[in-house]
Amino acid sequence: MRGHALHGLDRAVRARKDLVIHRVSLCNQLRAHLQAFYPGPVGLFHELDGDMSLRFLARFDCQDRADWLSPKRLAAFLKGVRYSGHTTGAAMHARLTAAPRGATGDLGAATVHVTRTLVMALQALVAQIDTLSEVIREQLAAHVDGHIFTSLPRSGTVRAARLLAEIGDARGRYPTPEALACLAGVAPSTRQSGKVKVVAFRWAADKQLRDAAGDSRLFNAWAAHLYRRARDRGHDHPHAVRILARAWIYVIWHCWQDHQPYDPGRHGALQRIMTSKHGAETAPIPSC
Repeated sequence: MRGHALHGLDRAVRARKDLVIHRVSLCNQLRAHLQAFYPGPVGLFHELDGDMSLRFLARFDCQDRADWLSPKRLAAFLKGVRYSGHTTGAAMHARLTAAPRGATGDLGAATVHVTRTLVMALQALVAQIDTLSEVIREQLAAHVDGHIFTSLPRSGTVRAARLLAEIGDARGRYPTPEALACLAGVAPSTRQSGKVKVVAFRWAADKQLRDAAGDSRLFNAWAAHLYRRARDRGHDHPHAVRILARAWIYVIWHCWQDHQPYDPGRHGALQRIMTSKHGAETAPIPSC
């Protein structure tokens, strides 16, 4: 049975994920609306649903209001909202005026209500995601196993919380690394029909746990090495990611069972690759 604290963390993590999905959907809706009636702000900032972009759209919500802007006025606005990017007001104004013009007059006035509604909805959604993120951070810090999952390379608060929520704290539930690998869907399964035997990975599995381990190849030398070896053996990307995730599951399981945080200095395979000129030696699955 999961404790009340872990159950609360699990609910918060899943609720946040659902809100992020809604945020992406709403942002796509806003982008499509702007491209049709007010293209200038699309691409003006790094993220359309980012804080600076939403502040800009809340103040300049149609082409008529954007036309009031000059390089000097836009620079003053950016200073007022504490914009920390490197694009100057003049450069941003040039981008805005170079974009296709949006609807003006009666049509612009009619569509501005949709812009405002979508912007306000996104701002509220972003605020609630931030609130849940803080709740998750507090619950993770208070959990006895929190330090194990936050010690994993670039796990971050949300990812660490996702891993803890999915694995849980009942160690008897997964007495072997293979049992945990089955939860993540990274343990090969054998199917046989007559004389034909096929070994493949399970697709109907807990993908949150598998996905959380899969992209470590981008920042961990050992993970990149395992992934590259899998691809060199002819495996496609999804298969190679599952092989990599399975290796990480073994590391995580040992750390979890031993109540010890991940220590790169004790990760023998990683250390061998880091000290090797070519990283060509084999990389067995290590314990923590």
